[in-house]
Amino acid sequence: MSTPRDEGFHMPAEWEPQAAVWLTWPVNETTWPGIFERIPPKFAEIASIVSRHEEVRINCSDALQESARAHLRRAGADMERVRLFDHPSNDAWCRDHGPIFVKNDATGEVALTDWEYNAWGGKYPPFDDDNAIPRRIAASLQMRRFPVPAVMEGGSLEVDGRGSLLTTTQCLKNPNRNPELSQAEIEELLGAYLGLETFYWLNEGIAGDDTDGHVDDIARFLPSGGVVCVVSEDENDADYRPLRENLERLESFRDQEGRPFEIIRLPMPEPVYFKGERMPASYANYLVINEGVLMPAFSQPERDERAVAILEGCFPGRTVYKVECTDLVVGLGTLHCISQQQPL
Repeated sequence: MSTPRDEGFHMPAEWEPQAAVWLTWPVNETTWPGIFERIPPKFAEIASIVSRHEEVRINCSDALQESARAHLRRAGADMERVRLFDHPSNDAWCRDHGPIFVKNDATGEVALTDWEYNAWGGKYPPFDDDNAIPRRIAASLQMRRFPVPAVMEGGSLEVDGRGSLLTTTQCLKNPNRNPELSQAEIEELLGAYLGLETFYWLNEGIAGDDTDGHVDDIARFLPSGGVVCVVSEDENDADYRPLRENLERLESFRDQEGRPFEIIRLPMPEPVYFKGERMPASYANYLVINEGVLMPAFSQPERDERAVAILEGCFPGRTVYKVECTDLVVGLGTLHCISQQQPL
């Protein structure tokens, strides 16, 4: 069977033109214990912002669609740019259980890759409906689907659209994902299905991250060719050492032309706790959309505004929307985690 790379497909960068952003409507009250009633309105707020710029496509079982539409209308979403699909789910993390889209620039065809999803190493069963989301999206859109015989989550992959990948050893080499695969075999699969050629491996993720070190909380490629990287400024914080090590790795890497990357440092927010547990709060978990960037904020005005200013410099010409995510991160993820872009 031919692979996407064989047929000229690759994974575009997030800042390239998008047809839509996918969300999965929240259904699992245990993900946000005691505060779930605040979460559907937050999803609606996020969808409303995206709908100013492009279509929003939402996996949402038929039984929940009336309630979801009511939330969306109250949030001011452009309902002509919102489509709900009767795709049942177990939880809301579309970045990880959704498809990873690929595009053939020569023909303009967009297809999807369908990786296995096991809820970050089997941590949160059941996840059978989540694992079926890519297949259901392919059927609904009548889109070509490339099934992949390996576990992979979108939050563990950051691409520049030119064949380069940022990821972490903590996640991709974790024995709870693909224990039978070597690093070289993982790279070959990613190359074959996402059109990747150059692999940059960071080490560990941030404190509180139950995904085993997803890169979208750590470092992201930029349209300029550089990389934005989160850093901790508190030497006594649990994140200080692993983030310093990741920064040092980034400083040692060379781009495809053999040049050092321009590295933009993005501060971490002050630690966020819920019921005594550290939450994985990171400004790097932003979502890039057409003409915009949605950045998570954590009720820390000075740090939040500082992060906004840095991202405005990273994405000139795009509006940076500050989205309060102190409740959302209780579910152990924020804006990038709940979304998946579909290229145009």
